[in-house]
Amino acid sequence: MIIQTMALLVDAYRELCAKRLFWITMILNSLVVVVFAMVSINENGMKFLIWQMPADFAGVTITSETMPPGLLYRTMFAALAVPWWLRWVAVILGLISTAGMIPDLIQGGTIESVLSRPIGRIRLLLTKFVGGLLFMTLQVFVFSLLVFLVIGIRGKSWAPEVFLAVPIVVTMFSYLFAVCVLIGLLTRSTIAALLLTAVVWAAIILVNAGDLFSVSIHENIKAELRLEQAKVDRRERNATLAILGERNAEREAEGLEPLEALDPAPTSSELEARDIRLPVTKLRVRELEASESIASRWRRVIYFVKAVLPKTGETIALLGRWTIDEEEFARLGAPPPSDDRQRVAQEGSEATAEEFDNRPLWWVLGTSFAFVSVVLGIAALIFRRRDF
Repeated sequence: MIIQTMALLVDAYRELCAKRLFWITMILNSLVVVVFAMVSINENGMKFLIWQMPADFAGVTITSETMPPGLLYRTMFAALAVPWWLRWVAVILGLISTAGMIPDLIQGGTIESVLSRPIGRIRLLLTKFVGGLLFMTLQVFVFSLLVFLVIGIRGKSWAPEVFLAVPIVVTMFSYLFAVCVLIGLLTRSTIAALLLTAVVWAAIILVNAGDLFSVSIHENIKAELRLEQAKVDRRERNATLAILGERNAEREAEGLEPLEALDPAPTSSELEARDIRLPVTKLRVRELEASESIASRWRRVIYFVKAVLPKTGETIALLGRWTIDEEEFARLGAPPPSDDRQRVAQEGSEATAEEFDNRPLWWVLGTSFAFVSVVLGIAALIFRRRDF
């Protein structure tokens, strides 16, 4: 059984590698790495071939002293190569290459000759699925190997963690490939499998965008609410001190000892009469509290909807979580916020990033693998019972 399965796996893998698109993808991966290696950094800033770029970028000075070459290349890999090239282009090319595996199998009499051998249908389907994953694994491994060499030679900092891109990107690819296998089995069409998989992927992206938007809005509202509540506390404290000062002035005129605190404490009306801007600030707090409640409700709803879908964005983000050292970026010296609006935006952005970084691994990968298992289970059930 093992030898038979390996033979099927090797056959499926050879079939994919024999396609012209395989070599096109390899060439494109090499070209991207060549462009990657053309970027360098010196004491004057970043450089692309012979073109020198300014050192100041968004208020941050980026030179070889603040960002060593090794950190530059690791950052480019995690922030640009993986989320853009491997997440989009490589996955799309991988889907195009593998989408025809099942439709080609069940058409043209191929399935009859295969099923005439003593092999289970479920094992045949899963072997085809694993063959597609191995095809993607080779693509990402070659790209990661070339990047590893560039970082080591050009950046003088060997970074074996770049090979984490292989299981992470292949894991994300498996989410979409499972959908492609099911649709290809139902429609028997490579084009339909690609198009409908793209629709499913677009739906996942929309849910991910909604999740990011809802978390960002909620965290920004919470940050502004904390800021406005601090203003209320400060105004009430200042108004209380002003009232206390007036009463102590009256007591001093009467020859009485000054009070250390007001007893009873001033009422809200007294405080608002003392500071005419206090009622407006309190009204703003109440509005923000209502908005925070609505945003929190939508955040939970989208979170639970997303729980049943594969986490493509969070899966790719695992690479940055495991390879990027935040302390190295902190030393770059980003300018502090200059006003309340920038402070709220910064706090909201940091809280949003922390929320996604702290989402547990079992939720990111566990629920995604559950989705793949369900989709492949449905495909296996259909493949086992259908007459070809």
